[in-house]
Amino acid sequence: MHSRRVAVGCEFGYEADVPTPAIFQVQPAAAEIENRTESWQSTPPLSLRSYTDLYGNPCTRVVLPTGRSTLRYAAVVDVPDAVEDADESAPEVAPEQLPDGTLIYTLPSRYCLPDVLGDEAWQRFGSHAAGYQRVQEICEHVHSHLTFRYGSSTAWSTAADVNSTRLGVCRDFTHLAISFCRALNIPARYVFGYLPDMDVALEPAEMDFAAWMEVWLGDRWWTFDPRNNTRRKGRVVIGRGRDASDVAMATTFGGPRLLMMTVRAEEIPT
Repeated sequence: MHSRRVAVGCEFGYEADVPTPAIFQVQPAAAEIENRTESWQSTPPLSLRSYTDLYGNPCTRVVLPTGRSTLRYAAVVDVPDAVEDADESAPEVAPEQLPDGTLIYTLPSRYCLPDVLGDEAWQRFGSHAAGYQRVQEICEHVHSHLTFRYGSSTAWSTAADVNSTRLGVCRDFTHLAISFCRALNIPARYVFGYLPDMDVALEPAEMDFAAWMEVWLGDRWWTFDPRNNTRRKGRVVIGRGRDASDVAMATTFGGPRLLMMTVRAEEIPT
């Protein structure tokens, strides 16, 4: 399959009153990328250490020094020149037949609340034909129900919260769709990564990280995107988990001030 080249990366600027340990999840998952060149840079020079979390996601540990510091990550990756797979005949799997590893993705988590939203999920989608198309109908509902707006939700906003306010960002769209799927006993997991504007209209906003979901149907995971509600090219996965709390771009063990953050995700000439 023909591939296209994408530049991804980010830069964080912090100011800390004391040395502050931190974890960053910004590096593409190794299993997702065939060809990659990457680099880390920091000012002042910092010691970085990598590890893999329990979900298999790459993580980087660092101690932010007292004062101002900057951490940059950059990579060039090759992505398929094709949108993600789809199969409208893919069936839902009865709970007793689900693979053991998928069961955790049917349960409530920090931001995804199938127990709270269960009645609404069954009222809206319970009578729909089971399978791929029902998941797509969930995405279509979430896409039309919520309005994308930066700053409309907080780090504490759950799927139930944004379902009420009808405002959110991509992670909120994803949390709500995941919650509806799980309420119907369909395993759904949160995916975090880079999403360049390839063969679509350019976003009016600056480049940013993206969130979407993967749903277990038949014998595999399938990609769905309630925020954009269309199949896309160029997804670069950073990590997967139950919700955004498992794949946080930055976790700090203290209170450093975030001075700036920029994200890059764009196609480059080969």
